[in-house]
Amino acid sequence: MKWLNPQIKQVAEVTSGFGFPREYQGNLNEEYPFFKVGDMNLPGNERCMIEVTNTISAEILKKIKAKAFPKGTIVFPKIGAAIATNKKRMLVKPSVVDNNVMGLIPSQYIDEWYLYYWMQQFDLRSVSNIGPVPSMRKTEFEKISIPLPPLSEQRRIVEILDQADALRKKCAEAAAKAARILPALFYKMFGDPGKNPKGLIKKKLGDLIKVKSGSFLPAKIMDSEGQYPVYGGNGINGYHSEYMFKNSVVVLGRVGAYCGVVYFTEPKCWVTDNALYVSEHSDDLHPRYLAEALRMANLNQYAGRAGQPLISGSRIYPIEILVPPSFKQQQFASQIQKLQEFKDARRQSGNRIERLFSVLLHRAFTDNLTAKWREAHMKELLAEMEEQARHLGSSH
Repeated sequence: MKWLNPQIKQVAEVTSGFGFPREYQGNLNEEYPFFKVGDMNLPGNERCMIEVTNTISAEILKKIKAKAFPKGTIVFPKIGAAIATNKKRMLVKPSVVDNNVMGLIPSQYIDEWYLYYWMQQFDLRSVSNIGPVPSMRKTEFEKISIPLPPLSEQRRIVEILDQADALRKKCAEAAAKAARILPALFYKMFGDPGKNPKGLIKKKLGDLIKVKSGSFLPAKIMDSEGQYPVYGGNGINGYHSEYMFKNSVVVLGRVGAYCGVVYFTEPKCWVTDNALYVSEHSDDLHPRYLAEALRMANLNQYAGRAGQPLISGSRIYPIEILVPPSFKQQQFASQIQKLQEFKDARRQSGNRIERLFSVLLHRAFTDNLTAKWREAHMKELLAEMEEQARHLGSSH
């Protein structure tokens, strides 16, 4: 039994969002959520659009000649660099989206979650034009073909993918919980740095460390086959065939959105010039303890704000941090090492789950994920497919 292969426009309405005048932004108590592209990045909006930063009334909606998309609409970026993020989200209630967003409103012939999962494996860049500002045209998107099994089989596919996706969610939740352990361990061993309840020695960073800017490394000479991680302001952002540091170093995001973020690197790594690294530190400091003490210091609050956030040695050297006894720092570092081992194991497990999910997505839309189930329900599915083809005006 061969699935139908209609164009998107035969099974879903392709539509775009609306301009959102600034004077109507900032309200949180109106009837309809109004989502911007950036809202897809909010914690809690990884799958469905739940967290809201703007709402709009029916009256204003009419005034700006906009409309709400129904629950079950799949939304995604349609212009600019956001296309490359390949984010797709589901609306869980009637909502409005801005004019940088495109939406797919499923018809009665396609299950909304089947369409959502199919979109997860579809690369938006494949239908965006190439230019200074990438964008997608509605007419081009409407022509995309989509494999379409009968509705019963669509729902069976969704059921299987939901189970796999639930495993991914549990893995992500475990990682989030684990991330909270380290700060809790710091507070337990050393207390609140601001209140210093244990009466530990405090010293200025300028008396304890020296920082330097990393070295420029053009993106074009990043080596995808390289052995050594390249750290920038946002963590590892590539690999290279050479390394700057034999041992692990403490790295600080220097500028922009990641200003003040702290990383303790892998051994044998490179640090780029949009980050600082600790080039010298006092013998009184264990480097692993130092990294966590700097995280607790919230360095971003000391950044300069001319244009965009920026930190430098002169800005952070006056900051005071706790300097516990060396044996306490060593105990702390040993505990962190154990946590890191657990984290590595979780990451490996998470990577396996992600690979499994990718395989399932591929199989789901190449008709072999539900092959055995299909054989057991062939008679009913054939009847469904005949009805489906008749309604879609298909020649299959």
